Order: sequence, then C-alpha cells, then structure tokens
Amino acid sequence: MTRTAKQALPSEPGIAVRAARPAQPRITRQSGRQELKSAATRERLVEATIRCLVKYGYAKTVTPLVAAEAGLSRGAMLHHFANGDALIRATIVELHARRLNAFRRASQAHAGDVRGMVRDFWQQLQKPGFIAFQELAMAARTDAALAAILLPMQAEFSARFQSLAGELYPEWIRRPERLRLAMALSQVLMEGMRIASLTGAVEESLIEPLLDFLEASVTALRPDETAARSGTVQA
Repeated sequence: MTRTAKQALPSEPGIAVRAARPAQPRITRQSGRQELKSAATRERLVEATIRCLVKYGYAKTVTPLVAAEAGLSRGAMLHHFANGDALIRATIVELHARRLNAFRRASQAHAGDVRGMVRDFWQQLQKPGFIAFQELAMAARTDAALAAILLPMQAEFSARFQSLAGELYPEWIRRPERLRLAMALSQVLMEGMRIASLTGAVEESLIEPLLDFLEASVTALRPDETAARSGTVQA
C-alpha cells in the first residue's frame, strides 16, 4: 500500500498517524459569478413581490403574478423559491431589514434631534415597503398559514428593534421602560396616522400638529429632560 503524505508507517514507533485532510470544495470564478447571479435573481423576485403586494394586495399576489412582474418564468422562480411561503418569508426578512437599517441611519443622522428622528421616520412610512407589510399583517389576521410565518418573525424583529434602540440611545439605559414607551408611542401613532391617511380618515392639515405632539411627548420622556426639569441627576 502506498504511504500518503504525513502518514507514518506502522513500523515507525512513537509517531502519531494523521488522517488525510478532506478535499476542500474548489471555489471557481464561474461559481462565484453564478452565486451573484442567483442572489440578484432572488432580490429581483422579492422586489417584485413587494410591488405586487402594493399594487394588487395579498390575496392576488400569487407566484405566477410575481414571476411575471419580475420578468421571469414560473419555473425560473421555483428554482430560487420552492413555493409561495418561501418567497413570502424572504420578503418579510427584506422588509424587516430595511426598517432596521432605516432606523439605524436616521438615528445616526439625527443624534439627539427628536424632531429630525420623528420626521425621518414619517418619511420612511411613505415608502412602498410600509404598505406591503401592512398587506401581510392584515391578511395574517384570518390566514392561519400566513400568521404562522409572520408572527414568529415579527416577535424576533421586535426584539432586534428594541436591542438596536438600546444600542443607539445609551442615554436611556437607566430608564429602559421610558425607551420602550417612547418607541411604542412613536410606532403606534405614526403607523396609525399613515394608515388613516391612506384611507382618508385623517385630515392632511392634522399631520404636522400630530407630529409636533409626538415630538413633545418623546422629548418629555427622555431621561435627561426629566433630570433637567427636576434639577437632579438620576441614579
């Protein structure tokens, strides 16, 4: 039997026998290009899903429609997403990622500026991603299969969102309950305002006063504002 590299013969005492390393998969330039192409196609399908949700609603967003919106055959789509559930899951992941990234960018761009943060978040809600997510959220109320996908992912997103808020606003660390209240107030009020504006349930002239009210409410919750008013330093 031929001796392999770094393998001792049985007659060589005191030398450990080393197993040959398994062959590593060879990454070629062609395979790298193929992976990039596949990722781009997946992104294209997710973007098409978002557009379909906005234009047609969840009930009509079926895989043949998404494939046509993306300019692909249904067979090509199924090569990247085995079924509609997989595509919806990937779409939710993308919508959540966009929201987290937007929150991080806005917080860094408007550090310490509550007014800037409130207006930036309001502008984010004007984008198609908000409508697409609301279509999914509303449909999940009566669609058990969709709810089984969306609700666990939403719980995970909420935990990540709160963690990111704590990271971006360390001055709130001693009063985490105030941070949670400020975040919840901002989300509920502005998302409710956006939905009301889409359905004509709120007058356009009330938008700015409501944003001003939110700004004042969040500012009042800030730990440094409480300390400044009382003249004390919080423990």
